[in-house]
Amino acid sequence: MNVCVYTLGCRLNQCESEGIADSFTSEGFNIVKEKEFAEIYIVNTCTVTSKAEQKARRMIRHFATTGICIVTGCYAQMNSDDIKSLANNIVIIPLEKKAHLLKLAKHINVAMDSGMSLSASIDSFADVEASVFDFDAATFSYHSRAYLKVQDGCDNNCGYCRVHVARGKAITLDSEKVIKRALQLREQGFYEIMLTGVNLTMYDHEGDGLGGLIEKLLAVSAPDVRYRLSSMEADHVDDRLLNTFKDDRIQPHFHIPLQSASDKVLQRANRKYDMKHLRYIIKRLKEIKDDPFIAVDVITGLPQEFDEEFKETYDFIKETEFSQLHVFPFSPRPNTDFENAKDKVPEYVRDERATLLRDLSVELHDKYIQRQRGKECDVIFQARRKGVYTGLTGNYLDVLIDNPPVFAKEGMLFRAKFKDDIAIGEKPYITILEDK
Repeated sequence: MNVCVYTLGCRLNQCESEGIADSFTSEGFNIVKEKEFAEIYIVNTCTVTSKAEQKARRMIRHFATTGICIVTGCYAQMNSDDIKSLANNIVIIPLEKKAHLLKLAKHINVAMDSGMSLSASIDSFADVEASVFDFDAATFSYHSRAYLKVQDGCDNNCGYCRVHVARGKAITLDSEKVIKRALQLREQGFYEIMLTGVNLTMYDHEGDGLGGLIEKLLAVSAPDVRYRLSSMEADHVDDRLLNTFKDDRIQPHFHIPLQSASDKVLQRANRKYDMKHLRYIIKRLKEIKDDPFIAVDVITGLPQEFDEEFKETYDFIKETEFSQLHVFPFSPRPNTDFENAKDKVPEYVRDERATLLRDLSVELHDKYIQRQRGKECDVIFQARRKGVYTGLTGNYLDVLIDNPPVFAKEGMLFRAKFKDDIAIGEKPYITILEDK
């Protein structure tokens, strides 16, 4: 039986989806992609933007015409009745029961063996014991790297975001369990592990923090394993965490939700940091790592982002030369402080600013790639696409491999070198130097 797990939103959702897919694989189901036929579709939704919700609705309608569509995630948590009304064959799993999906495959097998139909077996699925930290996949169907969830929830209340409403308060996985799972992933053949969470830097923020966890991981990890962080909210990034990045096993790739470079806008949005702290973080990252890939999220058109405030953001981004921007035009979200905010930016101005930043992102990304000419790097072998082998470098660049070893398999780690001739706007080629 075919199962498709379709994911929208953050890397934590990707991590949890891999855990769900792994639970079906272990019970003999075939995991397929969204363009393939499946009897069961599981849609892991996001509520960060209205576009993410629109896409979720479109895919749910499409999947429900073919098979049973199980919907979970933040959007399902906040708007279950709206989703249920989209079509027949829709089953809603709220966030507090999302981990229960890890036991669904086994239940379906047992129920169908007893004569139940697929639909009846899903309808009869009752509550089970499961933790939000049970998404510890042993195999990954949609990624060549391993994901390890260590944190969930968020204690912040940003004016534009309702994820904290959907996910609840911040909680963390005990460091001993994190270490155990990381070591198991390496034993299973994974050379790269991405640590994920709703607000990752809020890990144990009243104790040793994320820096303390990474210190413990590095102390017991093999020299050939690589760690990557999914995202870093600036308010809990301290020197202890930054100092762990001196280790070569922490990859030179960082993602920071900037949102705005105006202190006025940040304060209005109830962000928990100011530009002085953010500038310090960027300065330290560039001192610790050689030309790291630093991507930032930016929201255009937040309430009270007037021309002057937007210029602060634009100028800061251009001056800092970030490697890539993820640009989101502001859309008021229900159950947030900004839902009915005054001093809103006109939509056409918001969209013009988004276009300016996206154009800047292309320029900055091209410049970053050009700076890699002739440099050595580590690369994770990914897959063969349209006759060409691809990889992902430590600084998070998708690359093409011009001399793939005959023994190369997805997930293997190699030492490589960027070619000297990198065409503008195209993926760079690398040459494999050695097997790590």
